[in-house]
Amino acid sequence: MSKITNIAVAEASDCDFKELLETKNTRSWLKSVSAFANGIGGTLYFGVRDNDRAIVGLSNLQQAISKITELIGVRISPRPEIECIPFRQEDKDILAVRVHSGKQTPFYYTSDHTRTAYIRMGDETVVATDYQLNELILKGRNETYDTQVTEKNRKDYSFSLFEATYFHITNERITDSDYISFGLAMEDGLLTNAGLLFADQCPLRHSRVFCTRWNGRDKGSIFDDALDDEEYSGNLIYLLKSTTEFIRRNTRKGWAKTATGRIDKPDYAERACFEGVVNALIHRDYYQIGTEVHIDMYNDRLVIASPGAVYGGGMLQSIGSGNFISKRRNPVIADVFSRLRYMERRGSGIKKIIESTERLYGYKEQLKPQFSTGYDDFFLTIYNINYGTEIDTVQDTVQDTVQDTVQDTTQDTTQDRWQLLLEFCKEPRSREEMMEYSGLKHRGHFIVEYLRPMLAQGLIEMTVPNKPTSRNQKYIAKSAR
Repeated sequence: MSKITNIAVAEASDCDFKELLETKNTRSWLKSVSAFANGIGGTLYFGVRDNDRAIVGLSNLQQAISKITELIGVRISPRPEIECIPFRQEDKDILAVRVHSGKQTPFYYTSDHTRTAYIRMGDETVVATDYQLNELILKGRNETYDTQVTEKNRKDYSFSLFEATYFHITNERITDSDYISFGLAMEDGLLTNAGLLFADQCPLRHSRVFCTRWNGRDKGSIFDDALDDEEYSGNLIYLLKSTTEFIRRNTRKGWAKTATGRIDKPDYAERACFEGVVNALIHRDYYQIGTEVHIDMYNDRLVIASPGAVYGGGMLQSIGSGNFISKRRNPVIADVFSRLRYMERRGSGIKKIIESTERLYGYKEQLKPQFSTGYDDFFLTIYNINYGTEIDTVQDTVQDTVQDTVQDTTQDTTQDRWQLLLEFCKEPRSREEMMEYSGLKHRGHFIVEYLRPMLAQGLIEMTVPNKPTSRNQKYIAKSAR
């Protein structure tokens, strides 16, 4: 029989405390039984006060065990596997009810002809949302989003990027049977959702990443406060390559002088950023239609936000320590990424994020990457090692000096481009059209050096007033009005 010698210190994702056994308001504790069975399992401690963890004890353990077993059998469907473990602490009787993680999810709390499935979010028990319930249903069938078969046929799509990448990595060519064995297609040619996510013409609109480099430590207007921003959509390999390139071009690579030479000192560990993006693409909840992965880069940190909380539940303390057993929300995608050597099968990405950051010159404990979860999102924060340091100041000084040196040289070129753009904008033009016409490829540079100044000086105006981020926004020279 299992033994418990001490209770948990604090309420967490796998434990809950009840001072009394409620037999009238059964939902107060049975919802936790539902949540534990739907997640990683957990333990209910009866006879322990919630607010201060004081041991109050139970008067009749045997009666409590009988009633708990009866109510779980009546109110939780299907019936989960539990253990009732009595023990003594501070000379008082306590009952631990250990609920095992179930395979036949979802486990519902039933009452008054209604059924409700619960999940754990940190130390809270909450009602599962529609997409979370759908995920539990698939889990009960031993299925996942990426294994679902679509009505799309493989012959109607191309996979040139996937096949070229696979050949480059393995020196082997993808065969028809590989698509089936990898879980990307069925024998009749129909693609799975995973297959669509690796297709060149990926039709899933929510397969996208929004990237922004903010000017400061907080979000603001994309138009006024973003130094660089991009929106990528399409297949997963394209998203991974494009997103990591965005991070790379917005990461300063400083250096520190030593007695024997110099030490490179980038703002972020490239490996940590890469693993963070891989983790977001693999573990995001693709059932959340209309959502996307967000990459927000600030002066002092980089934040990767991915739709979907920790799959199956889990304690963030374990994630932060790096001793986290990865549960894959999308195992087919994870397997293909492993074959492409973007990740390792044993799920060491979290550990690599932490360790590669710790190896950076100037690292301090308070700069350790942080993991957090909201109601339906997962966040990774990687801190800028150089922010607020002497090297940060030196980099800014060098950057300002270089700017001053080249300013006179580039001023004439800038003015020439202004004139070209004013001529070009005699008819309404989009931002992309203006960039292409002027030969400018960096969006942030175009906005700061051309678009904003021309608007501020009244040379051009927006066709959709006060909505700079509108997809229909165009610009026209005022002289053409």
